[in-house]
Amino acid sequence: MKSFVLISAPRDAGPGEREVMMERAAAALEQLEVDDVTRIDVPGKGSGEEASDAGIRLPVQALIPALQSGSLFGDRIGVLVVDAQSLLKAEAEVIAEVLAIADESAVAAVFVASGTVPAPLAKTLKAKAEQITIKRLTERSAGEWLTAAAKERHLRLDEGAADALIKVFGTDVGSLGRALDQLAVDHDMVTAREVGERFKNRPDEPVWMYGDAVSRGNVGDALRRLEDFLHHDHPLVLLAYLNNDLRRRALAAAAIDYEAFVAADGGRPGYALEKVWKAKNRTKGEDLRRAVDALARADIALKTQPEATHRVMLERLTVALCRWYGGSRR
Repeated sequence: MKSFVLISAPRDAGPGEREVMMERAAAALEQLEVDDVTRIDVPGKGSGEEASDAGIRLPVQALIPALQSGSLFGDRIGVLVVDAQSLLKAEAEVIAEVLAIADESAVAAVFVASGTVPAPLAKTLKAKAEQITIKRLTERSAGEWLTAAAKERHLRLDEGAADALIKVFGTDVGSLGRALDQLAVDHDMVTAREVGERFKNRPDEPVWMYGDAVSRGNVGDALRRLEDFLHHDHPLVLLAYLNNDLRRRALAAAAIDYEAFVAADGGRPGYALEKVWKAKNRTKGEDLRRAVDALARADIALKTQPEATHRVMLERLTVALCRWYGGSRR
């Protein structure tokens, strides 16, 4: 394996894909036999991190000396760069220059990116790095991962157990792994019935899983998340979430920068706001207006129409939002 590795996944990689990326990164560093690992978490663009005079933000600055140094004892040190797609152009240029002259016998670097690495660094990595691509997880590939993970834990899954686990956790292999860890404590054979009894409710917040699927434009995943949510909660709770999400999307579309967006939302930065800000260019103003109208009509329908019609109406709304938010119309 080459001393430099780029592990990339689709721009809107979910928890499952990110878990696989980190697994591959750990395996690469182990194969490269590094003595010590410095991890650099690149902040999102517009996160508020201030750059120095050289245009490099504080969390990224430690990467430069790490790439330039080696172990005091002659062994190879390792560098793990997470979310490399968020590097600024100036940062990417400096890193590319350092990689071009780095002593590959003294340092190994693994870059993890959801989406495209900035061009200056991408060119260098194309020439010098091992390329590992993580495809979007499907239920089939998640099932294959689940089978292997269960075997590692000396667990056997009956015919319906794997399907039952995927129905609960989707393609989030991190959550699937934690579920297997729990099951391995008391079982060596797991049945679908045991999965249903143990995981009647998701350990995470279903409405967020639904929102992420809609934002990706993944209709199948969004409809499955919708079904799960309606099994455990009321449609009006979902509608309240969608209204708040749309409000934030509208604020992001109107804001001149991330700081202005955070201030308009109430001044509390965080992961939820970063996700909305990063996705703002995928939705046209026309589609936001469509969403406002659709949510208003859905609110009236939920409060005035027979309950038997609610599920179909929400399914149609979900498909429409996937098109408007996920960019599938373009």
